Amino acid sequence: MAALAGPARTVLDPACGTGTLLRAVAQGAGAKSTDAQSDGAGPAGAQDGRVLHGQDSDPDLAALAALRLALHTESGGGQVRVAAADSLRADAFPRVAADVVLCHPPFNERNWGHDELAYDARWEYGFPARTESELAWVQHALARLREGGTAVLLMPPAAASRRSGRRIRADLLRRGALRAVVSLPAGAAPPYGIPLHLWVLRKPAPGGRPSHELLLVDTADLSAAGRDKLDWQALHSAVLDTWQTFDRDGTVAGRPGVSRSVSVIELLDDDVDLAPARHLPPPAAGGGAAELAVVRERLAETLRQTTALTPPAGEAARPPRWPTTTVGELARAGALVLRAGGAGAGSGERVLTEQDVLGGAAPSGSLPEGPAEDPVLVEAGDVVVPVLGGGSVVRVVDDTTAGAALGRSLQLLRPDPAALDPWFLAGFLRGTANNRQASSYASTSTRLDVRRLQLPRLPLADQLQYGERFRTLAEFEDALRQAGRLGEQLVQGLYDGLTDGTVRPR
Repeated sequence: MAALAGPARTVLDPACGTGTLLRAVAQGAGAKSTDAQSDGAGPAGAQDGRVLHGQDSDPDLAALAALRLALHTESGGGQVRVAAADSLRADAFPRVAADVVLCHPPFNERNWGHDELAYDARWEYGFPARTESELAWVQHALARLREGGTAVLLMPPAAASRRSGRRIRADLLRRGALRAVVSLPAGAAPPYGIPLHLWVLRKPAPGGRPSHELLLVDTADLSAAGRDKLDWQALHSAVLDTWQTFDRDGTVAGRPGVSRSVSVIELLDDDVDLAPARHLPPPAAGGGAAELAVVRERLAETLRQTTALTPPAGEAARPPRWPTTTVGELARAGALVLRAGGAGAGSGERVLTEQDVLGGAAPSGSLPEGPAEDPVLVEAGDVVVPVLGGGSVVRVVDDTTAGAALGRSLQLLRPDPAALDPWFLAGFLRGTANNRQASSYASTSTRLDVRRLQLPRLPLADQLQYGERFRTLAEFEDALRQAGRLGEQLVQGLYDGLTDGTVRPR
């Protein structure tokens, strides 16, 4: 959002929370004074650098924002002014004409001041309905911009299409105030379950010529399975590069399913629906028929591999009476080391998450912010066990996963190779009865006590025989998983191809 807005000397966030957006602007340009005030008095700019204005209705958050900005900016680079008050009802910076406004406003607020603010001068584009609090924030942001200034707001997707807001959206388009709507992938920002939008606005100059086009960008294809799996670099490039070209030239070459410069006249219908997905031509299904043929061949090869890996049925035998031990006893004896995941301070390492273990995927997470502790880095031959959910899934770390940090809700078992074979250990830990007796049950969840898991006491030579069989089973499982993914891709590609005409029924 800060990059979309561009460089600025005076920046405002009227719903700053803990100051995250202002901190993004402040990187590389600090503040020499921090002021948690209530009246907002002070200059709209400063001769010695950037001025950051923040406001939040929660006094504790406002104080925290002021502190964070003071700690994360260099001295002598400007000023920080943070106020504790509701920006819509009690604007602390009424005389500010900011170069940039960044805002993640509260969503779906019914009590935003609809009754007492009916005649407020900020509603230049129309009085927002009670259910359109987000459009009140949009107009507040425009009112606090200088002429030609830029605002970037994080918006719920419903704000682009609700009928109650169509008149305001239409006036924003007619007057050239709304310049771009960007659909983000789900997981990019809270609330993480829905694909939020970015609105890029620019305050029109009196007598200026409004833009005749609106930039629409849809980045939904960059979403994988949650925020830990987003390709942030690809997302940043897809949005920022397209916007910079559009901002410079007033138009941009369309990319099917990704971006398009749409005529304002085309959007001014009865609905004024600005959702990007409804105005972008779809891309070719799965890359077209040629790509589907490649997927089909990969699926056929994987199925042939699956057939070759199908393990033979085991011999019927009477269950042996092995002497057993537990993981806890082995840990006390020094035969293995137990470590819990999740520590660290978000330093950028690859993180093996619980979802990665369950799905057999590569490390895809990131460490949470927290105390500066050294993360647990996995090594080849480690055995990783999820402790929540009661499932019998275990993973032996290979060379491609080695070096990743261990994520939350995971336990690492590092066996001594002179005493324990890792595949033997992993195989017996996956037994259903073993997991059942080592699990504890709460009202809504199941937790595995790894120390109570049992395995037989066997010589290392016997362990290696079992371990080899367990390794074969793991390869078979991976092949089945890959075949499932390829099959889903092929089926969806054929549905898309048949419905958009790129694949013929014959």
